[in-house]
Amino acid sequence: MDKYVVDSSAILDGSLKEAVVGGRIRGAIFLLSEMVEHFASLARQGDGVGIVAMDELKDLHDVVEKLGLSDFVKIEVVPAGRRLDPGEFDVYARRFAKENGCVYVTSDELARDAAAVQGIQVLYLGRPRDVLTIEKFFGKDVMSVHLKEGLPPFGKVGRPGSWRFVQLSADLLTRQQLDVIVRELISEASRLSPRTKIEIRRPHSLIIQHKDHRIVIVFPPVSERLEITATKPVVRKRIEDYNLDPRVLERLEKSAEGILIAGAPGAGKTTFAQALAEFYLSKGKIVKTVESPRDMELSPPITQLSKNLATSEEIHDILLLSRPDYTIFDEMRDTADFQLYVDLRLAGVGMAGVVHATSPIDAIQRFIRRVELGMIPSIIDTVIFMKDGEVRKIYALSMVVKVPAGMREEDLARPVILVKDFLTDEVEYEIYVFGEETFVVPIKRVEERAPSRRVYSMVISALKRYVPPSEIKLEERDGLIVVRVPEEYLGVVLSRGVTKLEKLRRKLSVDFRIEPR
Repeated sequence: MDKYVVDSSAILDGSLKEAVVGGRIRGAIFLLSEMVEHFASLARQGDGVGIVAMDELKDLHDVVEKLGLSDFVKIEVVPAGRRLDPGEFDVYARRFAKENGCVYVTSDELARDAAAVQGIQVLYLGRPRDVLTIEKFFGKDVMSVHLKEGLPPFGKVGRPGSWRFVQLSADLLTRQQLDVIVRELISEASRLSPRTKIEIRRPHSLIIQHKDHRIVIVFPPVSERLEITATKPVVRKRIEDYNLDPRVLERLEKSAEGILIAGAPGAGKTTFAQALAEFYLSKGKIVKTVESPRDMELSPPITQLSKNLATSEEIHDILLLSRPDYTIFDEMRDTADFQLYVDLRLAGVGMAGVVHATSPIDAIQRFIRRVELGMIPSIIDTVIFMKDGEVRKIYALSMVVKVPAGMREEDLARPVILVKDFLTDEVEYEIYVFGEETFVVPIKRVEERAPSRRVYSMVISALKRYVPPSEIKLEERDGLIVVRVPEEYLGVVLSRGVTKLEKLRRKLSVDFRIEPR
């Protein structure tokens, strides 16, 4: 009877079971007990790889029984005799094959070549799949696919800002069908295929990047049933496609170095970030990205770094030592992400960070309490707000020392961050510290207008002893009467006229403010 020893790749992708059913394997099949126990332990923790492996081993036993192959196929679990780390399973399987005259069964190209170099007989079961099952759900204009055990498949069809949630088929999805999809993806990733990568692996969930598909897999008990969500960009834009004002393009090219790209989920933030990365590349800049997962479609000269496969410290060192002109950070979620952005920006690296926010000011507020207020203009100089795939708002930030809007006493002057609409240069928000609290104050644009004739007459009458009436100018600004007088009369008005204005304030229920002309 022929003897076979199986590595982990042939189990994970289901090729071992297919080889048994197809008659390619007849004889004794040896499985390492340490590998089986490792997969069982992972499955108990809800790990997707462990769940897939144990399902495959169970199906293998069931197939042998149901097809009456027990006289031709014997499955034996053998101990290694010592404790093995997960990375040693395939190495020991090859050693076992060589020492016991077994055929080494694998679907991994590198493992096949390693066995061949050692003179071990190999049964290679790997085969490329041009199209995976998950890809078949993506018809024309399908943005995302939502698959859940016991439900029909659904999808979002259309474009960002204009899509419909539709049922893609009347057939209910079974656990077996979803397992096949998961197994195919894990199999492709286990082959170290450049087109398929497990970006995030946690108990009960997997995030896999396959080509330009971002796939999120959630297992029970985190979700009540197995669920797969896959998204695919339906448009790829250049910066010119956004019809930006030439002043914006000039700012992006010459002066913007601390950029936030903000918007709600699905607003087109990542699409714009891709366009911005390509824009900087076209200007001869060195561009790198930090992604989680790596799902941007970019030109080869742009290096894409995975935040999940390296520590923040490692990425920090890589970027500082390689000195890119711009780094695109997609997406910033937790405090560690924001701190990495801050550290790199303060080190002089041009940064463009993608953040979830329902309004452009919300993106700035994500940094408040994470950094000192005075550092914010050094970290963020431009905010680009996306909605429905278009640029809807652009803010520019600067810092001045002034009395905050709504305050009057000159001794309350303090550093204030001005948040301006970049195209109109109008201040829309002021950010400052008062006491121990940080305030983000919206500034309403108020048109200055002349006060009523009655108010005008009463003010002139009160101040005519101190200032020639022709030199007094009045304006009404958001319920406040601003009295402007030449600077040479300012002292006498403040010392003597204030008392009369106070009487008018009580009589008219309106506040006054005295300013030099």
